[in-house]
Amino acid sequence: MKIRITNPDNEKAAPIIEELSENLYIRFGSDGKNSFTNWENNNPDFVFAIAETNNEIVGCGAVRPIDEKTGEIKRMYAKYQGQKIGQSILNFLEEKAKENGFSTLALETRAKNLQAIRFYEKQGYKTIPNYGKYKDRLEAVCFGKSLT
Repeated sequence: MKIRITNPDNEKAAPIIEELSENLYIRFGSDGKNSFTNWENNNPDFVFAIAETNNEIVGCGAVRPIDEKTGEIKRMYAKYQGQKIGQSILNFLEEKAKENGFSTLALETRAKNLQAIRFYEKQGYKTIPNYGKYKDRLEAVCFGKSLT
């Protein structure tokens, strides 16, 4: 598996982003697109990555700045389960976040998304108070991880 940085507007990335959105909509009634409409193309601290195996895009994820020291993980998706795609993408994003000077990462997932919650907990993320636009949203659960 190869993980590389690309622009989320890249035509090769579009199908995996759309698949993620469809998956979220089917499972939770919302596609998550509204929380990731500004791709932040001009911000060097924004990283969007895709995972590719045998010329097939099999996953994606992004990290974007919340503030100078905190990055936010967004649009994590693995097309196939049990192949460590998500773990590989997340590890890649964590390394890029460190390179960009972030000392902490935060993320949000739906409280109903038990699979994602277990995944993030296995990767060392701890539940934190809901932040930003998720502050008073009962359907959201937020996680954080120190990179230091």
